[in-house]
Amino acid sequence: MFEFALSGLRSGLRGRSFQAVFILGLLLIGAAYLSGYFSPRQPRTVALDVGLSGLRFALIILNLFWVQELVTKEIDRKIVLFSLSYPVSRAEFLFGRLLSVVLLSLLAALVMGLLLLLAVTLAGGAYAQEYQVQLGGPYWMTLAGLVLDATMVAAFSLCIAVLSTVAVLPLLLGVAFAVGGKALGATLDYLAQGADGDAQMVGQFSPVLRISQWLLPDLSRLDWRDWALYGLYPGHDAVLWSVVMGLAYIGMLFALAVLIFSRREFV
Repeated sequence: MFEFALSGLRSGLRGRSFQAVFILGLLLIGAAYLSGYFSPRQPRTVALDVGLSGLRFALIILNLFWVQELVTKEIDRKIVLFSLSYPVSRAEFLFGRLLSVVLLSLLAALVMGLLLLLAVTLAGGAYAQEYQVQLGGPYWMTLAGLVLDATMVAAFSLCIAVLSTVAVLPLLLGVAFAVGGKALGATLDYLAQGADGDAQMVGQFSPVLRISQWLLPDLSRLDWRDWALYGLYPGHDAVLWSVVMGLAYIGMLFALAVLIFSRREFV
């Protein structure tokens, strides 16, 4: 199991997709630094907000590419048969691959997080804004939430990868899952508040979204950026249950992936 994790870690670091997306992440952090100069009063707040959005985008794309490289391509090219020839179960193989994706995600988040921290600190020059951003514990907790968010997307993509016979499908559905899961919470809140008085919209879409919230997790619950941006702590219960939701969903998706993969035949 750990051999698969180590080999996946090495493959992920050497892959061109990692290098390309990592460079993209660095460019987004550079854009975050420059965006601070568009706000004369809150440059660091703007830089941090833009940077966190860019970092989430980079982490999700990286996780999807890693699943593509370590699982989808191995299945598509039948390389997985060599891995399964060892005296290990298919569950151990998948767990090793998912563990390597998590380790790679943590490493990428740490490096890009440190660079974003530097960019935010330097944004705005010597200007001292009235409300300071929280670059200590709240900042790193926000990054942890983004890593958990990206891991959920990776677990969903892994589940599709062991099921699909179309190599690009895990990547495309993973992107759709990341977008839909992030937008679900905001959409439900909008409808719960009356949709600006549009009763027809509330009646038409509320039943569909109520069903969707049982199928899709609300990824927006793992976005705690207001804590780092404005010092607005979401509360112990909100953080705890968001983490429980994320870990439970990852566990269920992994169990489903193992069930599908154990029954799949390679010819």
